Amino acid sequence: MSKYQVDANGFYGEFGGAFIPEMLYPNIEELRQEYRQILSSESFQQEYQQLLRDYVGRPTPLYFASRLSEHYGARIYLKREDLCHTGAHKVNNTVGQILLARHLGKSRIIAETGAGQHGVATATVCALMGMPCIVYMGEVDIARQAPNVARMKMLGAEVRPARSGSRTLKDATNEAIRDWINNPEDTHYIIGSVVGPHPYPDLVARLQAIISEEIKEQLLAAEGTEDPDVLVACVGGGSNAAGTYYHYLDREHVEIIAAEAAGLGVDTGESAATSALGKMGIIHASKTLLMQTDDGQITEPYSISAGLDYPGVGPLHAHLFKSGRAKFVPVTDAEAMEAGQELARLEGIIPAIETAHGFAVLKKGHIAKDSLAVINLSGRGDKDLQTYMDYFKLSE
Repeated sequence: MSKYQVDANGFYGEFGGAFIPEMLYPNIEELRQEYRQILSSESFQQEYQQLLRDYVGRPTPLYFASRLSEHYGARIYLKREDLCHTGAHKVNNTVGQILLARHLGKSRIIAETGAGQHGVATATVCALMGMPCIVYMGEVDIARQAPNVARMKMLGAEVRPARSGSRTLKDATNEAIRDWINNPEDTHYIIGSVVGPHPYPDLVARLQAIISEEIKEQLLAAEGTEDPDVLVACVGGGSNAAGTYYHYLDREHVEIIAAEAAGLGVDTGESAATSALGKMGIIHASKTLLMQTDDGQITEPYSISAGLDYPGVGPLHAHLFKSGRAKFVPVTDAEAMEAGQELARLEGIIPAIETAHGFAVLKKGHIAKDSLAVINLSGRGDKDLQTYMDYFKLSE
């Protein structure tokens, strides 16, 4: 039994569980009892693998970034999740979850989204399967991610604004949970990250594990080994990171680095660096590391990246941090934006701002010379072009 995977009670070490209102119990219990059996069934796997291949475009390439490698003196490979249909890793999860919903007999889909990529990926698979789709999104994120809002609407989804709290991802998740409580019979909630009550963190991690499964095969073909020296991914809730790390968790000679959003700086009060600022708490029905005041009120997170400004982190990642298995590196807005521009200039790839946080660990010196590194290029930067334009004054 892996010490880094979920246990029979839904915990990763001391983190996880399902702290849910009674009205949600039937939904969560049905999912808990059925998900592993459905995911491992021949009928599910056959359709899932076919859609990943023919619709999503998997396997995604493992690209040797020669100019980036020369610049930093390491052998750096990029896992090109930005080349997935919809432009990010999120679709690996939504394809799997909509098939799961169909197996469970659900006819209505809800989701939450921050940067909009999960919302787009959910709207995409709902259009594919002819199912109604409601996406909850914070008002602040709707304003700063207008292209993705337009894509969701083009795909037939209804985008409902969350107007409470910080009006970002946390609040969109609250609204989605309220909807699910009010519509328990026919609705499946496609959570977009490794957060929420058990079994969601494990469910989403299993669906994203295709990333590390492919890295192993591709790295073996390219370098003669399945194991890099270091794996890097950005972490908000943490689904792309969970997928990147999944098959390497017990290979402790492989270093794991998680880049998290430090916003304006860890100690500025404008940050989302959960590992540095978080304490044990419960958010969205899961016990994890959470940014909060001394009396337990959730602290509003901040990041220039709409997908990383979550006040907590998934319970798997909380466990990886607490156990020392993963090194968490805080990355400021400025460091992320510079890293995004550097990747564009050196490799001709504009990353999502979330993803750019992962590349910032290079300049911060966390990857040794001559080491073999894989960085998950989790999403493309189209959705963030206006933010890049404003930041670097590209329209002048």
